[in-house]
Amino acid sequence: MKFCTAINCMDGRVQLPVIRYLQQRFNVSFVDMITDPGPNLILAQQADKEAVQSILNRIDISVNNHNSNCIAVVGHYDCAGNPAEFDDQKLHLEKAAAFIKSHFPEVELITLWVDESWQVKEV
Repeated sequence: MKFCTAINCMDGRVQLPVIRYLQQRFNVSFVDMITDPGPNLILAQQADKEAVQSILNRIDISVNNHNSNCIAVVGHYDCAGNPAEFDDQKLHLEKAAAFIKSHFPEVELITLWVDESWQVKEV
């Protein structure tokens, strides 16, 4: 069994598109979903230390117990947890990815955007 990890919004509209994309992109059977409202903003700002630590703990389980070797940080259109436009969310994705990479340098990391048509694109 092969796993990858998605740090994704809790919004149900983005779950299946992200899972399907990651299964194909990384040829994995399973995607460990770490969900919060607007996790790219949470990780970019790092203001809520408890939420950040919770995300890191869940990534650690995915990487060390499921042997996930790829992580995707996801932002999306019409996000209630991070209502910023794409350009701002792209910056949040970059900051979040750099933060995650500093904690899990051995794992491949990508950033994804789910657009208004619910299509997944790497950014």
